Amino acid sequence: MKILQNSLKTALLLVLTVTAFSTMATAQTKQEKQAAKAAEVKKLVDDQRFVFIAQTVLPQSGRSRQVTPDFDLTVTKDTIKSYLPYFGRAYSAPITLNEGGIKFESKDFEYTKTDGKKGGWDILIKPKDVNDIQSVRISVTESGYAYVQVQSVNRQPISYNGYITEKRSGKKK
Repeated sequence: MKILQNSLKTALLLVLTVTAFSTMATAQTKQEKQAAKAAEVKKLVDDQRFVFIAQTVLPQSGRSRQVTPDFDLTVTKDTIKSYLPYFGRAYSAPITLNEGGIKFESKDFEYTKTDGKKGGWDILIKPKDVNDIQSVRISVTESGYAYVQVQSVNRQPISYNGYITEKRSGKKK
């Protein structure tokens, strides 16, 4: 009977030891994954080569809306392309129906990147060759989540939640 109790204690101790080591290994792996993701996001922001994918639209008035991943803001060193939806008050109507949403392409813009207060980065983009858009602010976390605010001349401000990912080469639309 005593041998059985000793072997049970030994087995229990062995199981606890294995569990403790596997938990530590998992925690270390999670930290390594987070560090790798932060480095990847930092590279995307530093290289000015990323795509913001909108998931939620936050109009200044009205309710927030979930959107499909078809809406994006593409940032490269020489071009900013926006294809984002707009819900809110417009102070002047577009001339054609194709001009709805936050749709523009800019090749002449200011790009200012600063470190965020809680990690991450704050990016300010001021297009010089687009009349309607005053500024686009992007706050990016180290994990790749992003918050975008668009200030327009003829519309209420609007915000988006989503994430950034690597810019793929090739035509999308």
